[in-house]
Amino acid sequence: MTEELLQYIWEHALFEKEDLVTTNSDPIEILNPGTRNTDAGPDFFNASIKIGKTLWAGNVEVHVQSSDWITHGHQNDQSYNNVILHVVLNNNKIIAQNGNEIIPVFIPKVKPEVIENYSHLIAQKSWPACYETIGKINPIYLYNAFDALLVERLEQKTSLIVKTLNDNKNNWNETFYQHLSRSFGFKTNTLPFEMLARTLPQATLAKHKSNLFQLEALLFGQSGLLNEQLLGDDYFLKLREEYSYLASKYQLKGMEGHIWKFLRMRPSNFPTIRIAQFAALLHHSESLLSKLIEVKDVKEIIKFFEVKASEYWDTHYHFNKESEKKPKWLGESSRNNLLVNTVAPFLFIYGERNEKENLKQRAIDILEQLPPENNNIISRWSELRINAKNSFDSQALIQLKNNYCENKKCLNCPIGKKIIDKS
Repeated sequence: MTEELLQYIWEHALFEKEDLVTTNSDPIEILNPGTRNTDAGPDFFNASIKIGKTLWAGNVEVHVQSSDWITHGHQNDQSYNNVILHVVLNNNKIIAQNGNEIIPVFIPKVKPEVIENYSHLIAQKSWPACYETIGKINPIYLYNAFDALLVERLEQKTSLIVKTLNDNKNNWNETFYQHLSRSFGFKTNTLPFEMLARTLPQATLAKHKSNLFQLEALLFGQSGLLNEQLLGDDYFLKLREEYSYLASKYQLKGMEGHIWKFLRMRPSNFPTIRIAQFAALLHHSESLLSKLIEVKDVKEIIKFFEVKASEYWDTHYHFNKESEKKPKWLGESSRNNLLVNTVAPFLFIYGERNEKENLKQRAIDILEQLPPENNNIISRWSELRINAKNSFDSQALIQLKNNYCENKKCLNCPIGKKIIDKS
């Protein structure tokens, strides 16, 4: 038995409920166990409990042993002065409040199956810990749990957007541009793309949005990739010449080209291709954030990201090295990745900050209309016959794995709770 499990048992009343008494044999009636406190202070706030004939309102503290009150130093903390009940398994020490008033103690008779179910989950070494039983849960309950998991994942993603927004003094366009750029790194080159966006303001690029060549010159010049070779083909040299002029005009200082990663990557994912595709997106989608906010049709939003790198890249993956001709379109999986990880969270937080529920719903609509992600996490769930129908479901399942299964937080998991108490 752990303190966390005992808190869970108290919160969900997973104990015998007849003939309840304190350790002083006073009858006790639990009208409200209180609200769980996840910060410092008593474990439960605003409980309502009748002891004998007296109705008490206050806080509840939970310990495995009553002496833990002293071990944790609560006797020196005034925030515990309003504790009306001490819930313990072993009353090995009498605790007096404010030095003289003894706190009533309640020892719950815990249902044995609750401890057994929890212990079995914690003992599992593979994920999910509930792999033996999750398939027996009513699918309706399971998919209802996805709603909360999806919102939780969106809120987790938007916390980074909020931080960037604060850094940018509430400039939504600059913040969206930086996060979109970051996403074009597709994990391997996330940091270099983020650095690129921070060294090249969106407002500067906006002045040249109608000229794809100048957009490429600015982006490739700032990336440092134009400095990796002294000589090159005509396009390479023209880009470098144009960047030299624009860098002087805007007083730009570029990055070091060596920070970009090419090794062990498919050529279609090379940063040169991604930068060229990013330039094409900026060129073809003027005022992209405004359009995303205004457009209601999700299919139209998806079309914004159907872009192709400029003609030079039809026959190149690297500068100055020709390859077999192949137009470099932003692939479907890459496009969906941008929509799931950048566009949907951004619309969600923009809607939340500006009290526009329709934008929050549009973010969810995007996830519902995109196919599920294809990765190891989703494959594992599929093995257990938990199938994602769309990106809404797959995002929820990723959240379930990363935030609950990975850390054995079965007591906090909506599905784990169902397995532990068998309700």
